[in-house]
Amino acid sequence: MAAHSLKDFKQQFLEHLEIEKGRSVKTTENYDRYLTRFFNFAKIDDPKKLTDSAVREFRLWLNRQESGAGQGATLKKKTQNYYLIALRAFLKYLRKRGVESLQPEVIELAKTGDRDLDLMSHAELDRLLAAPREALKKAKNPEDELKALRDTAILELLFSTGMRVSELCSLKRDTDLDRGEFSIRGKGDKVRVVFVSPAALQTVNAYLKARKDMEDAMFVSHPGGNQQPRPLIPRAVERAVKSHAVSAGISRKVTPHVVRHSFATNLLENGADVRSVQALLGHANIATTQVYTHVTDKHLKEIHKAFHGRRKE
Repeated sequence: MAAHSLKDFKQQFLEHLEIEKGRSVKTTENYDRYLTRFFNFAKIDDPKKLTDSAVREFRLWLNRQESGAGQGATLKKKTQNYYLIALRAFLKYLRKRGVESLQPEVIELAKTGDRDLDLMSHAELDRLLAAPREALKKAKNPEDELKALRDTAILELLFSTGMRVSELCSLKRDTDLDRGEFSIRGKGDKVRVVFVSPAALQTVNAYLKARKDMEDAMFVSHPGGNQQPRPLIPRAVERAVKSHAVSAGISRKVTPHVVRHSFATNLLENGADVRSVQALLGHANIATTQVYTHVTDKHLKEIHKAFHGRRKE
């Protein structure tokens, strides 16, 4: 029997995302949550009753929801847009199926301000990369030594390649880094090539050589005792990076994604074109990459320095 309710269509849409579109399970779960919240609010189960006014009422309700950050803070526009993006994708799916409903084009995203990048200075980046080496000098047992070697390799590899933390955690031990480049499968199941610096290659090889376990993940936990190492998960990498940032005396929030920002800005500051950086980061849309250009355009800085504030004699 053909499905007629929004609930049934939503389930088919989520399966379409995961199977045909190759979206991750996490992305599919997020879309499910966003759509379910809208349907529960609007109390609609018929595609024909999904109207512009129902969406507008939902947007007003969303805009007044507390974010959980305290002091009466409401949901950020960017977070609100996640709901609208999911709904728009769902409506496009309905139209493709020939189901009569609201046209996706009527849903416009909320205006958001320029993305505020939390960038490290060059000195902070140098201190962060050096922090695990300092930890290695102070290591008191084999497990601490392995962790320090591992974290040195992780930070060097993150900065060398610009990888996402999820991509780093998916690497296998037998990945061939010796050629100075290798392929990774990123968001949307897209494959791209990343490049390994001599420093990153040296530190990864030193770490792998020191390991005695048989785990096939490139980066693993080192719990000590009789416990077996397990593949690192993104949260564990985030904790390690945060710990070394604190040790390095960096007061700002530092995450693997901040290291990815540093990778991108370093390339642009040294003359790389934005299209090349887009390819290296694995961004589907160049607008995502262009967020870096306003903080790295040396030419504009030099123009400002040369001409701003000058007075005619």
